[in-house]
Amino acid sequence: MKVSGFTFIRNARKFDYPITEAISSILPLCNEMIVCVGRSDDDTLSVVQSIPSDKIKIVHSVWDDSLRKNGRVLAIETDKAFAAIAPDADWAFYIQGDEVLHEKYIPAVRQAMEQYKDDKKVEGLLFKYIHFYGSYDYRGDSRRWYQHEIRVVRPDKTIRSYRDAQGFRLNGRRLRVKAIDAFIYHYGWVKPPKYQQAKALKFHRMWHDDAWIARHIPNTEEFDYSDVDSLNLFDGTHPSVMQERIARKNWSFSFDVTQKKFSFKNRCLHRLEQLTGRRWFEYKNYRLV
Repeated sequence: MKVSGFTFIRNARKFDYPITEAISSILPLCNEMIVCVGRSDDDTLSVVQSIPSDKIKIVHSVWDDSLRKNGRVLAIETDKAFAAIAPDADWAFYIQGDEVLHEKYIPAVRQAMEQYKDDKKVEGLLFKYIHFYGSYDYRGDSRRWYQHEIRVVRPDKTIRSYRDAQGFRLNGRRLRVKAIDAFIYHYGWVKPPKYQQAKALKFHRMWHDDAWIARHIPNTEEFDYSDVDSLNLFDGTHPSVMQERIARKNWSFSFDVTQKKFSFKNRCLHRLEQLTGRRWFEYKNYRLV
């Protein structure tokens, strides 16, 4: 079985992306790792080049910063990386620059890849998600956080990244996928407050014009982590590749997990989810088979 990993990154140091950890976490499953490195304002290229693996293949890119609607540039960069994977691969494993696969799920992912390798009805594998927020001790538990996403797809070059690299489409339709018992750990909302504020400002420029940003984004140096609807304490373990980064954590964040800032509608839906274990009326960017 041949597996190609792929990702994209730009300004990893500037915005404190755990790109080294992200790439390293899926390398054990991959025969090659395509990294589309955008022209950056920092030493992102050197960061990627310093990862000790001969599996890594770098594709150089220049982002189109004039694209300021719906985060489209993120999908374009994803597609560039995907286009460079080996044509004889059986699967392509996508990881974003702030996502990490815990090593304890590697056997489950490998087993699913082997199980469905020759079943062409299965076009992708669906992962569960844990979204960390504020610090490595809290996880989001409200409807604002997506529960699942596709991270392994067939190497069919007609597959395209969807919207703002949210998922994938094949000829415009949702992929047929199998859900697997493995989690992706998402660390996009765990950074020192000054880095999080800088990232928020930069990312909103991919969706909105300057006038919108001036009206909606606070002109502050540090991100306000207290503006969140609901969190729970995380009682598990973080991936081994994240341990050094976590040990370097140099900011504090605390949150009253009994505090819930829900609208009446979302409070009812949140309660219903807790009672049934099912998220009702959830948008699904895939089709289970």
